[in-house]
Amino acid sequence: MMILEALERFLVQLEADGRSPHTVGQYRRHVVRFAQWAALEGPGREEVAALDHETIARFLASPWAKERALGGQKKASSVNALRTSVRFFCAYLHRAGYLGQDPGRLVRRALCAVGPPKGLAVEEQDRLLAVMAGTPGPETARDHALFHLLLATGVRLSAALGLNVEDLDLAAGEFTIRTKGNRTERVFLGAAIRDHLRRYVGDRASGPLFLARSGGRVSSRHIHRRLVEWAEKAGIRRAVSPHTLRHAFAQALYQRTGDLLVVKEALHHRSIASTMVYARATEERLREAIA
Repeated sequence: MMILEALERFLVQLEADGRSPHTVGQYRRHVVRFAQWAALEGPGREEVAALDHETIARFLASPWAKERALGGQKKASSVNALRTSVRFFCAYLHRAGYLGQDPGRLVRRALCAVGPPKGLAVEEQDRLLAVMAGTPGPETARDHALFHLLLATGVRLSAALGLNVEDLDLAAGEFTIRTKGNRTERVFLGAAIRDHLRRYVGDRASGPLFLARSGGRVSSRHIHRRLVEWAEKAGIRRAVSPHTLRHAFAQALYQRTGDLLVVKEALHHRSIASTMVYARATEERLREAIA
């Protein structure tokens, strides 16, 4: 069996296990890169039967694993993600009975510092929302409501774009989303975003909450582009993505409450370890504690 054939079987198993499309796509990209490297190693090296722990080590030590496709060194976190993908793929080959031993059993993640989340500052958030509030048009109204929702609730873009009008309970100030693992979670709305959504929805009773120009559900790729355009108009001179707005919400919530468990529940993280990146002491809080 060839590595790429085994990869397709592995991806089916991931989907059967309920892994998200993002996770499945990342595993695909990483294992395809490994298969391409193996094919250059020589005849037969791209076969599953040829895999052993030394082959895996050579790949992970090679420029194919450590360098970007367009040149330059990868971040340590990116290389760690690749290690994880290869290790899980190898473990699958062993558990599925395609190999007698797990060739990825010796792979370990490298120790690396986790950088602080890069959310928007309060004044950047204000500028972003203000520039949309002052621009007419239905697409602008949609973008304004959507980006305000992301900043006010911290929901992932995929969850927000999956909402229908009937999912909202504005009287109760909440709505329901499906999170990773196909779990159902409630999201609570503050007064400002609740009023904004009420104005945005108008007399609509059903259908996608955030509409494309065609009348269907707007795509995440289009929203990524729109956010970049609005950020430029707002004078934000750095990389911005919808996840930046999620970080901004989490950072603001932690600063207000100082309670990591509250942030965990608001972000719908399965593990507190995912939320720990927000637990950073601000300079102001440090001064107060020492004074």
